[in-house]
Amino acid sequence: MKAYPTFFSNALRLVVCTLLLISGVLFTHNAHAQAEVQPWGNMVGIRNKGQLYTFGSSLRVFGADGKHKAFTAKEKQSPKYSRLGDAQSVVTRIDSLFFKQTITEAGPGKAKVKVETIVKQDTTLQGLFFCITLPAAEYTGATVLLSGTKSDELNQGTSVLPNTFINTDAKAVEAVAATRKLNVDFESLQRIVARVDASGDIELYIPLAMGMVHRGDTLRKEFTIKAQGDVDEQPVNIAINTTQRGRAFAGLGGNFRLQNPKTDPQVIDYSLQNLRVAWGRVELPWRFWQPNKDVNPAGGELTPFVLKSMQMAKRLDSAGMPIILSAWAPPAWAVVGEPRFQPTPEGVWGNPLNHDNDEAIYKSITDYILYMKSHFGFEVKMFSFNESDLGINIRQTAEEHRNFIKGLGAYMASKGLRTKVMLGDNSDATTYNFIYPAMADPEARKYIGAISFHSWRGWETETLQKWADAATQLNLPLIVGEGSIDAAAWNYPGIFQETTYALEEINLYARMLAICQPETILQWQLTADYSPLIGGGIFGNNEPLHPGQRFWNLKQLATTPKGLFAMPVSADRPGISAAAMGDNGTTTYALHLVNNGSTRDVVLSGLPASITHLRYYITNTKMNMKEEDVEVKDGVAKFKLPAVSFVSLMTK
Repeated sequence: MKAYPTFFSNALRLVVCTLLLISGVLFTHNAHAQAEVQPWGNMVGIRNKGQLYTFGSSLRVFGADGKHKAFTAKEKQSPKYSRLGDAQSVVTRIDSLFFKQTITEAGPGKAKVKVETIVKQDTTLQGLFFCITLPAAEYTGATVLLSGTKSDELNQGTSVLPNTFINTDAKAVEAVAATRKLNVDFESLQRIVARVDASGDIELYIPLAMGMVHRGDTLRKEFTIKAQGDVDEQPVNIAINTTQRGRAFAGLGGNFRLQNPKTDPQVIDYSLQNLRVAWGRVELPWRFWQPNKDVNPAGGELTPFVLKSMQMAKRLDSAGMPIILSAWAPPAWAVVGEPRFQPTPEGVWGNPLNHDNDEAIYKSITDYILYMKSHFGFEVKMFSFNESDLGINIRQTAEEHRNFIKGLGAYMASKGLRTKVMLGDNSDATTYNFIYPAMADPEARKYIGAISFHSWRGWETETLQKWADAATQLNLPLIVGEGSIDAAAWNYPGIFQETTYALEEINLYARMLAICQPETILQWQLTADYSPLIGGGIFGNNEPLHPGQRFWNLKQLATTPKGLFAMPVSADRPGISAAAMGDNGTTTYALHLVNNGSTRDVVLSGLPASITHLRYYITNTKMNMKEEDVEVKDGVAKFKLPAVSFVSLMTK
């Protein structure tokens, strides 16, 4: 064994071993682990006793010119995801390279990785790699060990990668940090390239191909990854501050945009029968409502789809929900150019409104609302264009959005409607600048009923806080108009049944409840599209219709009593997302906890002394909203928080 110079000491240490490494010496937690795989093929880590040992993976392609670089990532390809027992598979492509990754559970903390590449076109590459990224937060100061090497020379030949400190053949590579260890074991000698990137992360590159590859080539690589480390089982102290009251939470809402005539009804029926749905959002099928600008749509028979959309809205209204009416696809006369439903080669979505027809646009939308009011007996709460910041399918600038709010708002008011316009309804949280011009315009503010964003992207605390601040500034409700985590998941619906998806989704909801304090989160959707139910012919699954873990998460959240207000809550250990709400007048409280790690003992404090018991609900892979009782004494409750679970506590 040979030690190498310490100029790497700020980041890592290097050691080369001539004997195979024996795994499991440093750490003793050997519970069954689960590899966490994103549906585009990237791993995010392996769990042990619920503890996630974080690392990243991706396929990376470097073109011969050194400029073309591509990698697997969210919304970069069109992958297909599936699971068969303990094996998760992802089929995807980058240019003319077609990949199938299969990641299989291989024992405690272990996953076997198999990558098969089919070449569809002769291509010269600098390199095709499977890359493992070890985050600096957990691997700073790590020791890197190689085994089975035939040379002490760490850099053999020129690497295509900058900042390389290893470029040699080995049978295994291992990174050992203070509380983490990751081992990659190959079947035979294998080139391994290692570097430290600009952020301090360690990157391990496993070449799948170098140089020229030919059409018809099939390349295969197999190896095993084992992750180990400390399990954080420290007790957690959670404190609620009932003296501060934030915005009201009406409850879970739902989107009910009709898209699947055969499978939507069963999901809608089941959801409305088994969930307390506080808000609803429906479609104005605008292009079918008034395809011809000069023909009065209220003067004849409605098309079947328009009628069904109105009936859907009426059903939600009859259940006591406020209704948001949103338009996706416009009629051709209302926009500039031929209506587009796919992006241009430059990535531009949708069409701008034709401002020569602004008055006709205001009238057409208002006539739809008036028709529902006169024929179905209700008025919608708010109107929006869906994701007009992006162009799904109407595209506006921030200034056009401001002007539209003023124009439509004034027109609806002139017709005696109380319906307001929703500010934003943005495609994700990152485009908050879109709402600022309207916020700054007193005339526009008169017609704004609420602020809205969709939760597909932009989950950083600072980004979410922008929306909370906007709602505070305008003193208006904040609404998450579309709640979920992956806008492309309809391409790989198998992911909906994975615990990883269910946990990440409900974890985001808990964080948004705490940071944003929304009036409602409208699940996308409570129909067959992105369905939280399984079977019934949805996505080709012909099992009897039944709820999955995502549905039980939603039901547990929807059990939150009405009329509660956000309250500050804190947890003194990482890996736990908490949201609290309550009403001091009725001494009614709810606490939602998402445990992203191992089982913990919890001490909850800050409850009023008059509370003696709490209802305790738990949802995870094994339990579906299981109910227990927790005793409270002198404002303090003690209970267990199971690993990788969603737990809610509510006053009786």
